[in-house]
Amino acid sequence: MTSYEQQAAEELRAWQQRMQRAPSYLNRFTRQLQIRLNNLLPERVHKAITVAIRQMVRGVLLGSRYTTRRPLVAATLAEREIAVRAQIRTYRNTASVEGAVTGAGGLLLGLADFPLLLGLKLKLLFDVAALYGHDGHDYTERLYSLHIFQLAFSSQHTRNDIYQRLASWETYRHTLPTDPNAFDWRTFQQEYRDYIDLAKMAQLVPVIGAAVGAVANFQLLEQLGETAMNCYRMRHGLGVASPMVVG
Repeated sequence: MTSYEQQAAEELRAWQQRMQRAPSYLNRFTRQLQIRLNNLLPERVHKAITVAIRQMVRGVLLGSRYTTRRPLVAATLAEREIAVRAQIRTYRNTASVEGAVTGAGGLLLGLADFPLLLGLKLKLLFDVAALYGHDGHDYTERLYSLHIFQLAFSSQHTRNDIYQRLASWETYRHTLPTDPNAFDWRTFQQEYRDYIDLAKMAQLVPVIGAAVGAVANFQLLEQLGETAMNCYRMRHGLGVASPMVVG
């Protein structure tokens, strides 16, 4: 290994341990708080978010309209990750500005932020996949990207299950349904919506919405980028899947 690969492997091991932790008291408390906050939102808000997520996910599974970059074939890990970090910065800053603008616009623009932010996240994942040398036109590669998305934005309980799938992807991919409609998008959208509700709810509040939207979007894109990098490091054999960590 090069010195860069050794450093990346250490970061990967630390990340693997975080992904496999058992749900903590704080995780359970946050989950209950999310449920209570959900109950405060009007039903029309929930329906609008659910429809937006469902349509975006279906679009990803049934087509490749987000795959605009050709796979990077010949490059070292360091070269790939320099390019990946540049993409994460670009999408992160774009999402932050978008969150500030929609947050300042009140309820209607705040609702518009959900599909806009989701589109940025999915586009980032396909760009990252290509920079690691993977072709997004492949149906299983699109599913891999969606599993990364789930891993980044799910409760700790669900995260443990998704991590195990990603850790053994080359085996798991052969069990995937050939019909894209068979993907469990209901679980996908529910976990995603519940996860971001706590961070994004305050964006719908006048006055503070702009600041909340900018910070929340910045952090969510940063988190997604870190998750994607470590998933591809793991897949490319930089580190082996560590045993389940309890506690």
